[in-house]
Amino acid sequence: MATGHEKVETNVGLLIVLAVLAISVGGLVEIVPLFFQKSTTEAVAGLKPYGALELEGRDVYVREGCYNCHSQMVRPFRAETERYGHYSVAGEFVYDRPFQWGSKRTGPDLARVGGRYSDDWHRAHLINPRDVVPESIMPGYPWLAKNKLDNALIQKKMRVLRTLGHPYSDEDIKNAPSELEGKTEMDALIAYMQVMGTSIKVRR
Repeated sequence: MATGHEKVETNVGLLIVLAVLAISVGGLVEIVPLFFQKSTTEAVAGLKPYGALELEGRDVYVREGCYNCHSQMVRPFRAETERYGHYSVAGEFVYDRPFQWGSKRTGPDLARVGGRYSDDWHRAHLINPRDVVPESIMPGYPWLAKNKLDNALIQKKMRVLRTLGHPYSDEDIKNAPSELEGKTEMDALIAYMQVMGTSIKVRR
């Protein structure tokens, strides 16, 4: 006579149901508590949502695939904190949708790049990286300096983000198109990079 374990192993349908049930319960037990843990759902002190120009810059960053070669997460290991600064904490990413943590570092981590270099340095680096970093293998992005930003969708984008919890005021949304007036995609990308990791004081 077959035991309970043998019945499960020989009945494919029952095995699938029980496996899905086990995985679902395990996942819920691990994930649900995080929604109620303040350290993972509350912004760190001083964190602000991206402004209109920074939001557009983040979209350029994603569109150009920068996340394929640059991570945005400093792990809590001495080798990383010595090079990049304070390790990343959950409260820094409250307004990131989706996260740009990345998993590959062909180039350096950018989590703490904000304020480390001047706008002019970033501009030169984006146009031709080897002008400022001779050994760089990064491609240039000179067209970003010519592409003007389209401000047609910025207000809609900010309204959607507000429904997701980003604290944009009516005035922020009203003024958003004017903040993009006359700006290029390069201006936006630089603005985005200049706020990366600046909500936590880092050691230079």
